[in-house]
Amino acid sequence: MKRLAAWAAGLPARTQDLALALALAVYNTASLIPETKRLQLPYVAFLLVVLQALPLTWRRRWPVAVFFAVGIPRLTYDLLGIGFAPLPLGPAIAYYTIMDRCSTRVRVMISAFVIGGIIWSQTVPGHTEPYDFFIVALQFAVAGTLGTLSRTRRAYLQAVEARAEQAEAERDRQVAVAAAEERTRIARELHDVVAHHVSLMAVQSEAAAALLPARPAEAGKSVEIIGQTAREALTELRRLLGVLRGPADAGGRAVTLPAPSISELGEVLGQVRQAGIAVDLRAEGCPSKLPPAVDLTAYRIVQEALTNTIRHSGAGQATVTVRYEPGYVTVSVTDTGNAAVAVTLGRQARRGRAGSSGGGGARPAASGGFGLAGIAERVASCGGSLTVGPGAAGGFAVTARLPAP
Repeated sequence: MKRLAAWAAGLPARTQDLALALALAVYNTASLIPETKRLQLPYVAFLLVVLQALPLTWRRRWPVAVFFAVGIPRLTYDLLGIGFAPLPLGPAIAYYTIMDRCSTRVRVMISAFVIGGIIWSQTVPGHTEPYDFFIVALQFAVAGTLGTLSRTRRAYLQAVEARAEQAEAERDRQVAVAAAEERTRIARELHDVVAHHVSLMAVQSEAAAALLPARPAEAGKSVEIIGQTAREALTELRRLLGVLRGPADAGGRAVTLPAPSISELGEVLGQVRQAGIAVDLRAEGCPSKLPPAVDLTAYRIVQEALTNTIRHSGAGQATVTVRYEPGYVTVSVTDTGNAAVAVTLGRQARRGRAGSSGGGGARPAASGGFGLAGIAERVASCGGSLTVGPGAAGGFAVTARLPAP
C-alpha cells in the first residue's frame, strides 16, 4: 500500500486528478446501480453523477470554474427529483481545492455560497430527513478544514525551504569570506617570513659583488651571511608549510604557527646591522605583556619597516622605538634614507590601506609591494592607528599605536 501511495505521489498532478475523477465517476455510478429501478430518470441520473466527477481533472488549474462545473450537475440532480442521490463528494473535493489554492476573498465568497447552497438544498423535495443537512454540512466542513490545513502546511514548508536556502546562502557567504580572510592571512605571513630574509640576501649579494675581486675576505663574509639567512628563511618556510599541511589538533582546531614577540627583536636587528645599517632600539615606559595579536603585529611592523629601509631607502641608520603607555603600545621605526623614496613609500602605504578597506585582502601598490598594505591590515585588525610617510628629520617613518588592554 505504501509503495502504491508513493508511486501515485510521483505521478504528474494532472494524471493524479484524472485518476481521482475517474475513480469518483465509477463510485457514483456504482452507488446508483442498486437503486436503478427506483430512479425517476435513470439515464439522466447516471449522466449527472458522471458529470459531477469528470471536471475534477482540471481542479488545480481552474478551481473556481471546476467548483461550478461540478456543482451545477449536483443541483440539477436535486431539482429533477430523481430520487436516491450519492454523497456530494465531487462538490466537496472542488470546495477543498478552493480552500487549498485560492485567495482569501475567493474562499470567503465560495464558503458563503456553499452555506447558502446547503440550506437551499434542504428545501428541495426529497430531503425530509434532518440528518441529511448534518451529513452534507459535516462533509463540506471537513473538506474546508482539510483544504485550509493543506494550504497552511504548504505555506509552512515553503517558509522552511526559503529559510533553509537563505541559511545555506549565508553559510556559503561566510565560508567564502573566511576563505578570503585566510588566504590574506597566509599571504601576509608568507610575505613577512620571506621578504625580510630575501631582502637581506639581496643586499649581501650586492655587497659581495661589489667587494670582488679586490676584497675577497669581506666578500666571503657576505656570502656566509647569505647562506645563513637562506637557511633561516628555509626554516621559517618549513614551519609555516608544516602548519598549513598538518592536521588539526584533538579538539578540531588548526595548529597555529608559534608567533614571534616584540621582545625578540634582537635577531631582526642583528640581521639589519649585518646589512650595513646601524639600528638603535629604544624602549620607553614600563614593558608589559601584550595580547598575542598585538604582540605579533608590533613585531611584524618593525620587521617590515626595516625591510623597506634595506630595500628602498638607502639609509645608513634607523631607530626603533617601543613606547608602553596605559592601554596602548606605540611602535615607531624611522630611518635617514632618501626623502623622495620616502614620499613614494608613503603613497604606496596609502594605496595599500585603500585597497584593504574593501575587505578583499591586501593588494599590491603600483610598485608591487604588499608589505605596507599588510601592516595597515594588521593595525586595522587590532583597532589601532597607523601613520606612514616622511620623517621629521628626513627619511621615512612608520608609527603604529596599538591598543594593549
